[in-house]
Amino acid sequence: MPSPLLSHHIEEKILKALEMARPEDLQDEASRRNFVDTLPEHVRGCYGGNSACVQLEVGGKNLVFDCGTGLRVLGLDLMEREFQKGRGEVNIFLSHTHWDHIMGLPFFLPLFTKGNRIRFYGVHKDIGERLMNQQDPRYFPVAFSSFTADVEVLTLDGKQSVVLGDEADPITVTWKEMDHPGMSFSYRVEYRGKSVVYATDAEYKKLSPDSLKPTIDFFRDADLLVFDSQYTFIEGVEKEDWGHSSTFIGVDIALEASVRNLAFYHHEPTYSDFKLVNILDKTRKYLAAIGGESPLNCFLAREGKTFDLLAE
Repeated sequence: MPSPLLSHHIEEKILKALEMARPEDLQDEASRRNFVDTLPEHVRGCYGGNSACVQLEVGGKNLVFDCGTGLRVLGLDLMEREFQKGRGEVNIFLSHTHWDHIMGLPFFLPLFTKGNRIRFYGVHKDIGERLMNQQDPRYFPVAFSSFTADVEVLTLDGKQSVVLGDEADPITVTWKEMDHPGMSFSYRVEYRGKSVVYATDAEYKKLSPDSLKPTIDFFRDADLLVFDSQYTFIEGVEKEDWGHSSTFIGVDIALEASVRNLAFYHHEPTYSDFKLVNILDKTRKYLAAIGGESPLNCFLAREGKTFDLLAE
């Protein structure tokens, strides 16, 4: 569920920033701004907040993964661009339809502007019915059918891949079912030799090489893997069948699959940013202990974070 910062969380960040400040950091506006820019991400900003939504800009196309409350914020950003004039196009891929992954949909402003083209993709056979049911008048005052944009809902059931863009310069999207209550799907996007895997809401209960092979093959050589790490390793064991994983398992899988960059995602809403950073520190020590000279870069996904694969 969405986890907005509470007052005591903000106070904790302010106190931490003050502890790190020197007198010369507070002399004038310029020095204060410079000081804030040097603060760690978890002190000057926040990791948690909105529920699942990731945007990928590739080959002139907008791809979005999941419609959590982050979709509302993304919509505000898109409306500052061509979407404001009804000239935008976005392809939205849904991992599954649990509430935290669709609750932002009714608040996605580009849907209310005529001319915009919004395509929803999901592997579940009844994906369209699921989205419409969320906006049944018993649960929400605005019907799914009231959107003025050009909306299309496409099921991927029975298909192997989707190709977007020019055939001479294709963006290829494939998917894999993961272990999660009600079925969740990971997506892999490939373009010009680069690859991104979005793999949220997945549990890895069987860690033998044979059991993990299909997953390793799907993740293989990904330039960026967005990985569900909601729990600590111990909590993941205690909450078997809840459908989530941990940072340690993410490192194990990423190393085996030769992933280059690993983003830990789908944070537990009861964790503070300071706890998340503590988990990351322990995970990096684990990586150093088992990964040898591996160049694997692992980090925490956070609100508004961008990652440029072309700059890699």
